[in-house]
Amino acid sequence: MSKKGFTLIEVLVVIGIIAILAAIVIIAINPAKQFAQARNTERQSSVNAILNAIGQRMTDNKGIFAGTFGSYICPAITATSTIYSAPTTASSTIDLSCLTPTYISTLPMDPTAGSGDNTGYTVAVDSTGRVSVCAPAAATETALIDAKTICIKR
Repeated sequence: MSKKGFTLIEVLVVIGIIAILAAIVIIAINPAKQFAQARNTERQSSVNAILNAIGQRMTDNKGIFAGTFGSYICPAITATSTIYSAPTTASSTIDLSCLTPTYISTLPMDPTAGSGDNTGYTVAVDSTGRVSVCAPAAATETALIDAKTICIKR
């Protein structure tokens, strides 16, 4: 009387082959790198959105960012400051909640560095008056070989 089926050795060999193939696929895909690239893409989009909102505010006010707009007061952008979405007394920070909801629905948060009212992004104005918005946390993405801060200037 013969029984039909697989032997234990055959099952173990198949499981071993599947495990090896799965490991090769996971290494080829490199999920840590994919997630880091996705976070940096989100940062790039957020930096653009903040810079566009600042640009629209300046366009509506004859090139001047600071000032009162309805019940919102926009502070002057001076040295490099961390962007907050609410009033703060911390040093080297700037409250850009004056941009919401007129110029941007909400201030975006950095996917890893943003917390509470701290967006994780920075803003600065150079000596020629050009505004730059940066995502410094992009440089901390260890899964990327060429990780660097994302900055856009206009």
